[in-house]
Amino acid sequence: MNPTRSAARVFHPRPHSLARLVCFPHAGGAASAFAALSAALPEDIELVAFQYPGRQDRRADPFAEDIAALAEEAVRALAAHSDQPLFLLGHSMGALTAFETARRMGRPGAVARLFASAARPPSQDWEERDLDNCGDREIVGELRRLGGVPDALLQDPETVREMLRLLRADHRALRRYRCPPGAALEAPITVLLAAEDPKNTPGQMEGWARHTTGGLDVEGLPGGHFSLTSEQPGPARRLARRIREDRALTADSRPPADAVCRPNGRLMGEI
Repeated sequence: MNPTRSAARVFHPRPHSLARLVCFPHAGGAASAFAALSAALPEDIELVAFQYPGRQDRRADPFAEDIAALAEEAVRALAAHSDQPLFLLGHSMGALTAFETARRMGRPGAVARLFASAARPPSQDWEERDLDNCGDREIVGELRRLGGVPDALLQDPETVREMLRLLRADHRALRRYRCPPGAALEAPITVLLAAEDPKNTPGQMEGWARHTTGGLDVEGLPGGHFSLTSEQPGPARRLARRIREDRALTADSRPPADAVCRPNGRLMGEI
């Protein structure tokens, strides 16, 4: 994969931000799915969306063969955005891309937290159908069931053709994915699960615990499978709250600038 430009997209630059939220879209989706979320975040959090190849301004780039290829490209793209703490968020298939990106980030602490939205754990069988063997009407029917795509768009033949092209290609990469045994992050994981998501259940989300040594929690959202990328302000408020809590904990744990360590590891000036 040889992209002609960076895959990172920033819709609302925030030069004075204190953290970055890096977002990975669902199968068939694009970076623009997170434009509304970017606008709703406060000024101290900048959103960076990852654009998969094969769509929109990257239509000329060949599709990724697998999730690993997407993650490796994301690591390269994020090198220019690592001057602030990175919080990774993946929606549906994007959660696997975010998880694999976090695994490849290298140094400890490179990723402050992973948000996994509307996604089963990496080690679970996602039970995804082979869309290459599904008819167009069947796929469109599933899109209607999940919501997130206005019905007017599903009535437009050209739009539907493009969506089907992207979905089939992304599902090939998704179906090839196999989680390495024992794969886990040091960063904590927050699972975002909508109350009316027809694809995922609270019981399935518990399996994310085996993929982190930093702790797991589950945040409930109202709405359906695509509630995260809707224009409702609730998801942005919840994400901002958690990011600010993590930033505050990090700041509180830092030693004073003039502290000197003793040989036994305690700080000079400690009582």
